[in-house]
Amino acid sequence: MARATGSLAEAYGWGKLLGIAVPWVIDLASRLAGVDVYGVSGFYIPFFYAMSDQIGGNLSGLVFLRRQSPSWSTALGRYFTHPVMVAGLILIVLVPVGLLAARLAGWSPTTQTKTALETIVANLCWVPPLLGWLGERRRPGTDLD
Repeated sequence: MARATGSLAEAYGWGKLLGIAVPWVIDLASRLAGVDVYGVSGFYIPFFYAMSDQIGGNLSGLVFLRRQSPSWSTALGRYFTHPVMVAGLILIVLVPVGLLAARLAGWSPTTQTKTALETIVANLCWVPPLLGWLGERRRPGTDLD
C-alpha cells in the first residue's frame, strides 16, 4: 500500500474547508421541504452551520488514517486514540443533543441575534485542535500524526 503524503493536520484542515458549504445546502433543502427551521423540527440546522467543518475534518482525518494504515481496524484504533479525532467525534454527537434539548425547552431563534447566538454556542470546533495542541505540549518530542 502506498503511503499517503501530507499530515493528519493537513487532511483535517482540508476536510474542514470542504465541509463549509454543506449547511447552506441543508438549510435551503429544509426550507424548500417546508421544515419549520425555527421550531424543534429544525434543530439540526444550526448544528450543521456550527459543526459541518468539524464533521468534514473528522471524516477527512479518518480517511487519512486509513490510507496510512494496513487495515480499517488499525486506522480505527489510531482514530480512537487520537485526542483531536476523539474530541471531534464527541462534539459531533453531543452538540445536536444540546440543540435539541434547547429547542424542546422552548428556545426559538426568531431573530438574527438569537440565530447567531445559537450557532456561536454550538460552534465548539476549536476544542479538538486545542486538545491536540495541549497533548503535544505535554509530550515534547512526540508526533500525534
